[in-house]
Amino acid sequence: MLALGLVLNTLGIGLFCWLIFLLAVYALPFFVALSIGMMALQSDAGVAGALLMGTAGGALTVAAGQVAVALNRSLALRVAIATVFAVPAALAGYHVVFALSQIGVPSLAWREAFACLGAVCIGGTAWTRLTVLAERRPLEPGGVVENTP
Repeated sequence: MLALGLVLNTLGIGLFCWLIFLLAVYALPFFVALSIGMMALQSDAGVAGALLMGTAGGALTVAAGQVAVALNRSLALRVAIATVFAVPAALAGYHVVFALSQIGVPSLAWREAFACLGAVCIGGTAWTRLTVLAERRPLEPGGVVENTP
């Protein structure tokens, strides 16, 4: 029974970490959606209206970020947009790794070190996912997208 518990705990923590890395790019849109939803709820839009407005705001944030990175030719502006998405993900990653490290790390210094390392890894993952999902494709003179491998 102890072995089964250890295996299931390991799988659960692994699944949780996989979800963190998978959803890291959505930290900023989640914050925007939550802020819009709370503002709509406080302005008497109702629960359904707040959910609808929050979902729409979060989806528009993701779409606008990916389109802005994909269509922009300036490297500095692409880096700035990716940074805007990566910083909230890194902050969320820091707090998640710090909370998870409290399970098995007794030293506060090591917990902080692991949390900082987790913030860098999760922020870098969000940065990479945003730039990979919004891959810029060159346009031909006629405005037709070139299909090159």
